[in-house]
Amino acid sequence: MVKQVISTSSAPAAIGPYSQAIAAGNVAYLSGQIGLDPATGHLVEGGFDAQVHRALRNLRAVAEAAGGSIDDCVKLTLFLTDLTSFSRVNEIMQEYFRKPFPARSTVGVASLPRGAEFEVEAIMVRS
Repeated sequence: MVKQVISTSSAPAAIGPYSQAIAAGNVAYLSGQIGLDPATGHLVEGGFDAQVHRALRNLRAVAEAAGGSIDDCVKLTLFLTDLTSFSRVNEIMQEYFRKPFPARSTVGVASLPRGAEFEVEAIMVRS
């Protein structure tokens, strides 16, 4: 099996020993994205909503670098440090995803890298 490393400057550089995404055949595995500004490497200001929007824009950039689009994501995993924000995430996600929506899991976590409140990772099928 050949693994293709996916990388784009339109999303934050990896902050550890991992790739932004790895493609194997027509499937791409997109690493978790938090609300880091790709230009500065710092968490965006503006609270939870701003972090969710930035993380989803980062995910979209990686999906595009992998030769697809955010609409090609078939599975998402969301990580929230406060599950009371679950309904707000649902509202924001509808600005980025269309029906049929990807399958999804949401996990409450104690903390995320860089003090983020939200993280999203995805599996994408490329055409």
